[in-house]
Amino acid sequence: MPPHRLAYRPTVMGRRGVVTSAHPLASMAGIEILLAGGNAVDAAVAVGSTLNVVEPFMSSAAGIGLMLISRGGERHVLDFIGRAPRAADAARCTEDELAGGPKSCATPGNLGGWLAALERFGTMDRARVLAPAIGHAERGVPLTFKNVEFVEAARATLGRSKEAARLYLGAGEPRAGGVVTYRELASTFRQVAEGGAEVFYRGPVGKAIARAVREAGGWLGEDDLAEFKPEWREPATIAYRGQQIYSMPPPFSAFQMLETLNILEGYDLRGWGHNSVDYLHHLIEAVKLGSADRLAYAYSPDVPIKGLLSKKYADSQRARIDAKRAAVSEGERHTRDRLPNQIVEGHPAKFADEHTTHFACADAAGTVVSVTQTLGVPFGSGFAIPGTGLVLNNILKWMDLDPASPNAVRAGRKAGTMMSPTQVFRDGAFALSVGTPGSYGILQTTAQMLLNALEFGMNVQEAIEAPRVRVYRDRLVDAEARIAPEVREGLAARGHQMNAIADWSWIVGGGQGLMRDAASGALMAGADPRRDGYALAI
Repeated sequence: MPPHRLAYRPTVMGRRGVVTSAHPLASMAGIEILLAGGNAVDAAVAVGSTLNVVEPFMSSAAGIGLMLISRGGERHVLDFIGRAPRAADAARCTEDELAGGPKSCATPGNLGGWLAALERFGTMDRARVLAPAIGHAERGVPLTFKNVEFVEAARATLGRSKEAARLYLGAGEPRAGGVVTYRELASTFRQVAEGGAEVFYRGPVGKAIARAVREAGGWLGEDDLAEFKPEWREPATIAYRGQQIYSMPPPFSAFQMLETLNILEGYDLRGWGHNSVDYLHHLIEAVKLGSADRLAYAYSPDVPIKGLLSKKYADSQRARIDAKRAAVSEGERHTRDRLPNQIVEGHPAKFADEHTTHFACADAAGTVVSVTQTLGVPFGSGFAIPGTGLVLNNILKWMDLDPASPNAVRAGRKAGTMMSPTQVFRDGAFALSVGTPGSYGILQTTAQMLLNALEFGMNVQEAIEAPRVRVYRDRLVDAEARIAPEVREGLAARGHQMNAIADWSWIVGGGQGLMRDAASGALMAGADPRRDGYALAI
């Protein structure tokens, strides 16, 4: 048995504040801000910018992200997803150019998002919250074993530009314990601390980005950067067994995860038992139904969100599940090739009258900030901007070249994103926050972590550590090998094509989470050992 009930790590607890992120130094940056009197929003900006230094393969000021802020009775979604450039044209690129290089980047959004949140809800100035990131970039940070794994795996991506190779491979062979510095990135952050978003989007940094991209044959221009604005939105929400769950609204795809929960609410999951054959079978089948709806509706101009999140619609979807046989799924991405007996989307319009790294911060005053941000894939486009320390995202990879796809590459379009920072409230009080990286798997991992806590009574660390599955095209399912062999055999007997992956696999995400004790108000945090996740509290 693990040493901490069902978990190998302890749940971190505090009264004044908690921070959880994908790296201990980033979590410490948030704690440093809380100790200095900042709030959870101030801390979140410190964490996000520090991740750019210590987790550069996942996090960058030139990436994109989503943020969920709760304070008092208010819930706010901040959308800082950049759009495809004006010059983007599916007819003028290849799949490889969309996967990486100067044509693959959407307009950077993270930097603008951090500063928009700080301006509206923060209490500290830019220089103070960016100070931890600047300090680490200038003094240097040691590479972790996981850092080295990601750098080595991304050599081909980093080879897409000489500048990216110089930044991350130019100091000799990456090794765990080796110290690396990013002084140009520190300089970029110093310019932002002094001049704000204007420097990045309309000033010297933005001009350097646009010039380098255009000279390399890419699409991103000065106008794309100058026009970028983060957008404030209302969250999508459902009730689940008396609790209110908030996540990302359309045009983003969190509704798949919320629909999955709605479908599963109609079963006695607790009676089946955690990660039992019956539980996992019905989870997998609910995921397939939600995924079919995401592919059909997520990219439409008017997503039928009321119908998709209707309890009556969930009833109709639940009735489509065969309790003893796996159905055939289209998979995670659009394809013209149809499979025999493939699950098709439901009809939510009939029910309209009734929706990649993750970190989170909470403070003693009750503000909770949950953030998921990404470069697209490790090191994004692999295209770095000389003199800035920035690697651009490859978010256009998540669009399609096929004009028949509802998510085809198109100028000004936002790529469909699975990022789903999520918060749960009980009787109006914050109870739980979870989120994860993992591309399409985000929508499955988030649901599993939520159910671990809400159905099976796990604390936040247990909910994150519990073994997980991921569902793909046809009837293929990845399952962490910690799921009992007899369970995997039972699922195979129902027609699932089971594939055992490592006991602790990044394929099923790298979740972070927060909880609040309803009686005492104590804050608790958990972090995923599948990556370098680390939680701290004061």
